[in-house]
Amino acid sequence: MRLDAVNWPESGDAASVAAFAACVALATFAQNLTGFAFGLILLGLTASLHVASVADAANAAMVLTLVNAWVSFRSQRIAPPWRLMRPTLMGSTIGVVAGVALLGWLSGSAVAWLRGLLGLSITACASLLLLQAGTRQRQSTPAAFACVGVLSGLLGGLFSSSGPPLVYQMYREPLDRDLVRQALLLVFAFNALFRLCLVVPAGQFSAHALLLAACAVPVVYVVTRLQIRYPTTLRPAVLKVIVAGLLLASGSSLLVSAYLAIA
Repeated sequence: MRLDAVNWPESGDAASVAAFAACVALATFAQNLTGFAFGLILLGLTASLHVASVADAANAAMVLTLVNAWVSFRSQRIAPPWRLMRPTLMGSTIGVVAGVALLGWLSGSAVAWLRGLLGLSITACASLLLLQAGTRQRQSTPAAFACVGVLSGLLGGLFSSSGPPLVYQMYREPLDRDLVRQALLLVFAFNALFRLCLVVPAGQFSAHALLLAACAVPVVYVVTRLQIRYPTTLRPAVLKVIVAGLLLASGSSLLVSAYLAIA
């Protein structure tokens, strides 16, 4: 990664950086509220506004996810739920490696069909989450957490969209919603760090992505600190609707992109 190889006047355009920072603020707010959706909202907004390429926005999102996790756990002076999520973390590590390898092996059309299948699965999960009356009576077994971790990591390696399977499972568990958000934040931060370890040595992290991330770090810090100090309290039923809505948006976006690629 060479900083001197970047066209700095274009990359450092003030309007683009400001627009990216605004997208980051909204994505951070949603992330802190639900425990996920940072990448979903950030990539969707930046693509719609054409303020950054998908690759640069995704790489910047990985760095900002780590910053969000660090600020959140440090400010609340709580320990990440390592013990609860250990099976998931182990499974997601295997899944990310398999997903990245599979992405390099599959043809473009096969990836598009897989993306469409993922979109259908996410839409179905969101619908089931809305129709479900309550949570599970008992917490899932470690093996179930590990299996979801593998699936989540696989989708993250393939499409940088590891959230939906894990979100669906965690919001059905008989756990406190604050613990659910902390658990999701831990897994996504872990996956982001692991993915960074894969893309940086491969030369797939551009200087422009670094610039965007550096400019947005203060935004993530301020928004996260404000939400910790002035928390937004929502009833579980309302929060579940918001989560399901974000999942539906994610699934619909994947279905549209798959259709366009296949057509």
